[in-house]
Amino acid sequence: MKNKIGPTLETERLLLRVPQIGDFERYAEMLADDSSRHIGGPLSRHDAWRRFLQMPGAWVVQGFAMFSVVEKATGRWMGQAGPWFPDGWLGTEVGYSFHMDARGKGYATEACAATMDYAFDTLGWDEVIHSISPENTASQAVAQRLGSRNRGPGKLPPPLDAHAIDVWGQTREEWAENRKRFA
Repeated sequence: MKNKIGPTLETERLLLRVPQIGDFERYAEMLADDSSRHIGGPLSRHDAWRRFLQMPGAWVVQGFAMFSVVEKATGRWMGQAGPWFPDGWLGTEVGYSFHMDARGKGYATEACAATMDYAFDTLGWDEVIHSISPENTASQAVAQRLGSRNRGPGKLPPPLDAHAIDVWGQTREEWAENRKRFA
């Protein structure tokens, strides 16, 4: 008997679900690429495996985590997006990272809009942040499209505190207004 850990969200082009073992190959490719430096990479396959297990574990322990983002038309894993709030974190985050061949197609914005709805409506969060490297202009553009604004520098908990980040975010009330652009 299969145990259903979390929900599946659906957008026009995407399915968002709890990570599955079949997602790992493309996840490992994403974290091996130099562009993953903004999220702590590049990582070896072994280190990527250990990080991959964080999200299913968070689903089991916390009842939420980032979703695997799957393209409906092909069934391919495109990336991950969703609620993230590990111990010592700066705030309730909707994070996102996408495979190199999934970038520039609007998937991050589409997935984040759905997961922000989930964070506010289902989890009852009052605000959402995004921890973004000051050099990661692509991620900043996603945050801006969502209506988040740069609140200034932040500091992640150790051992991630060596990475410079800016905290982007918005409140539940701001999202209610910004969400209208996606309706």
